[in-house]
Amino acid sequence: MGASLLTAFALMLIIEGILPFVAPAAWRETFLRLATMADGQIRFVGLTSMLAGVVLIAVLGTLVAAGLPLLGAFIGVGVGVAGAMALTVFYEMNSMTPALALMLGLAVGIDYALFILSRHRDLLAEGLAPDEAAAQATGTAGSAVVFAGATVAVALAALGVAGIPFLSTMGMAAAGSVAAAVLVSLTLLPALLGLGGSRLMPRKVADDHHARHHTGVWAGWVRTVTKVPLLTALLVIAGLTLLALPARDLTLALPHNGTSAPTSTQRKAYDLVAEKFGPGANAPFVVTLDIVASTDPLGLVAAVEKRVLATDGIVSTTVATPNRAADTGVIIAIPDAAADTERTKATLEHVRALAPAIKAEYGADMAVTGQTAAQVDVSQRLYDALLPFGLVVVGISLILLTLVFRSILVPITAALGYVLSVGAAFGVVAAVFRWGWASSLMGLNEPGPVISFMPIIVMGVLFGLAMDYQVFLVSSMRARFVHEGDAQRAVNAGFVDSARVVTAAAVIMVSVFAAFVPHGAVYIKPIALGLAVGVFVDAFLVRMTLIPAVMRLLGARAWWLPAWLDRRLPVLDIEGESLHRRLALAAAHEDGGHCLACLARLRAPAPAAAPAE
Repeated sequence: MGASLLTAFALMLIIEGILPFVAPAAWRETFLRLATMADGQIRFVGLTSMLAGVVLIAVLGTLVAAGLPLLGAFIGVGVGVAGAMALTVFYEMNSMTPALALMLGLAVGIDYALFILSRHRDLLAEGLAPDEAAAQATGTAGSAVVFAGATVAVALAALGVAGIPFLSTMGMAAAGSVAAAVLVSLTLLPALLGLGGSRLMPRKVADDHHARHHTGVWAGWVRTVTKVPLLTALLVIAGLTLLALPARDLTLALPHNGTSAPTSTQRKAYDLVAEKFGPGANAPFVVTLDIVASTDPLGLVAAVEKRVLATDGIVSTTVATPNRAADTGVIIAIPDAAADTERTKATLEHVRALAPAIKAEYGADMAVTGQTAAQVDVSQRLYDALLPFGLVVVGISLILLTLVFRSILVPITAALGYVLSVGAAFGVVAAVFRWGWASSLMGLNEPGPVISFMPIIVMGVLFGLAMDYQVFLVSSMRARFVHEGDAQRAVNAGFVDSARVVTAAAVIMVSVFAAFVPHGAVYIKPIALGLAVGVFVDAFLVRMTLIPAVMRLLGARAWWLPAWLDRRLPVLDIEGESLHRRLALAAAHEDGGHCLACLARLRAPAPAAAPAE
């Protein structure tokens, strides 16, 4: 346990002790940025901590137990965010990146610590010593945490599929924050569990441990949703499909001064310019011409200006002249609509369509640039990346879950559930930010487009979290099925084994994300809302309602895997089954081979030996 403490503190010392000597000036700037960020985000951390604390106390029953996940999450967030910002010595970071890393690091840090802590308390209830319970909890639940954290990190790193540098930076910083949360959960947390001793076990926990499979909210819930499983599945699918319908009207754009708060100076200036000169005055196009080979640069620029003015959607030009070197012509064209409208996007396409004719007639290359054109191009690039990114994350989920569960149908149902969750999240975001539903409750100034990279970030983060819940729930069902062979009982008992932890984790996640909605920055609001809705839908409607019903419908067929594929797939032991078998072997040897329970555990098949045909 002492080594675990040293390892955890060594991670912080590497980041907070060595890097300042490498780049002291940059380090001072890093701390100034951290202080600025903390000034804007401290109330969110305080609010989410209080909400998480209430949930943890309700679930765990003691203040000491409830405090450990919060302590681990704070340390992990500190290491992850500080490390990401320290690395700005080598790369640039936008203001949204630390907020995203903070939001995700805090959420997953509490979740992962809660999962290991819950397993530790179950082992304490079985009579194990605190240090042995901490070791076994880390060896079993810790494997699932590593897999879950790796899945989230891979999904975040896959944001680089879009090929946009700032988005790749955001993904890598958030992935680093998640990695820090995993490291703290596997090093510092076990040490704290050992030090906590029996104080981590609330009163009557042993009775609850033995009785919860027959009574309680989770046992009653799984019996209800699996009583008529086909009806449950149809109702959930129909409801989430309806919830996703508003997503058709989701409009994407990058933030500008027109999306700032009405009382801000930049918004007042934006509105004044639009009122006096028209909405397009805030969205000019910069048309450039390569005139270095022209013998009449003034005439060429004037001719192109006429063509631009004749383009549908252009109302005027404010500049039309060669530069001082007479090698580049510059025309500032004003559209008739605001930057984030479909009208302006169409006008930009019309102006760019002039380039081939101008090249053929004058031999000059033409390009359209400027802030408005860049915003449109980035938004379109992000939109075009959604399908490839979606295919990547769904493909990853199918591969990883096939390795974990040794099944064909379980990964397919998990991926389809993820698609339903994403659709519902996008639908709610569109209803609030585009249609204006409950906009005042969300602290939204007025309806409009959402930030362009919201969909891809929500898809990446939600994918990782959805796979977490899938692994935590279905791995328990699989372990029950492997050892008992009863598919129906495996669904019910496996659900109850993990439902309490998944419920608490999901409530905390939703609380963390929802806390960023009312008072967060304009670019954070839609991302936080999408994640809050997505986690709620995925955890409670998909994983804890739809999946048990579908698993009940499939029965033993859910665990079918072709024999030839089973032989070729590597084994991922995320439930620590090899550790259980090793402990059983050691206990059998100590008992002289006469421990019937130990021998039974030795004869039990490993997860890799699940029925395959």
